[in-house]
Amino acid sequence: MLQNKKVGFLGGGAMAEALLRGILKSGLVTPSQITVNDISLSRLDYLREKYQVNISMEGKSVAASADLLFFTVKPQVIHTVLGTVAASVRQDTLVISIAAGITLATLQQALPKSPVVRVMPNTPAAVGEAMSAIALGTYANEEMGKIASAIFSSVGQVVLLPESLLDAVTGLSGSGPGYVFVMIDALADAGVRAGLSRADAILLSAQTLLGAAKMVIETGEHPAKLRDMVTSPGGTTIAGIHVLEQQGIRAAISDAVMAATNRSRELGKK
Repeated sequence: MLQNKKVGFLGGGAMAEALLRGILKSGLVTPSQITVNDISLSRLDYLREKYQVNISMEGKSVAASADLLFFTVKPQVIHTVLGTVAASVRQDTLVISIAAGITLATLQQALPKSPVVRVMPNTPAAVGEAMSAIALGTYANEEMGKIASAIFSSVGQVVLLPESLLDAVTGLSGSGPGYVFVMIDALADAGVRAGLSRADAILLSAQTLLGAAKMVIETGEHPAKLRDMVTSPGGTTIAGIHVLEQQGIRAAISDAVMAATNRSRELGKK
């Protein structure tokens, strides 16, 4: 699929490294096909030493030579980067952006004829368990969508959605790891309160969420059915769930997702 294709990264941060690790491990590309650009020479040296990829301080040259070009910079600087490299991007180069809140229209305005794909991944890409939503631009065809899906499948799971839903994705899975970290921390605090050591409580909490999530994905069962399977009449689990419902956990989570979704929409308008 990407054999003999030159792959460029504009930005060598944590998400770029996660993608590098994923696509190299999956065999989609070889290190010699990849060139990474970043403003930090020390960061580039680290990536070259660890992954044997090519590096460059010249964004224009990376953009000009790439058949597949990733924009893996922060949203705050993507306009500057686009202004610098847009004229160097070939019209047949597939461009993939992971900059949160930066719309396809904004990308397409800078790259009028280029096929553009916008992706909203989340931070568990670092451990190969990302959830990524993919939206195709005007000139990105089905085959290009498959390429993007293969790339992001190397670091987790993917779903293809219309761009209009990406703010909701940001509110749910983009920001979701933050909510889960709060839940793990709260569960661990409760475990310590009940007499467990901090280390044991954190492990018990994190593994419990991991296992429960894996059951949902691998069984395909509705979460409510799986919940019913562990709530014995008059048992411990239903007693705990009653307190969660009493304290409004559903409304709190729903409000958190909507707040993050609305904030994503606001940022996209700036």
